[in-house]
Amino acid sequence: MVNFVFTEETGSKRRPVLLLSSDLYMEGRQEVIVSAITSNTRRLLTGDHLMFDWEEAGLLFPSVTTGILRTIKQSMIERKMGVVSRRDLTEIESNLTQMLELRS
Repeated sequence: MVNFVFTEETGSKRRPVLLLSSDLYMEGRQEVIVSAITSNTRRLLTGDHLMFDWEEAGLLFPSVTTGILRTIKQSMIERKMGVVSRRDLTEIESNLTQMLELRS
């Protein structure tokens, strides 16, 4: 859970996020890279993934990991909720690869 600032910087909302940073990345930095998670499952955009195993991830409702990526301070993370399943993580990794054009 983190306090996630809106893109327009008009406010913020406490919401779950998916930690994307590797341990190696976080060792030398105070920041982490996260993806916003929302319970709004009606609208899926490029980079979004409707989670199969949302309960296993510690979420209260069916949820979507979004293509909204942010870099935040590690100290902003309030608590760990759960673990993303391998099948969800595979889909999320595929979305990130497409979204960021990581393959040539």
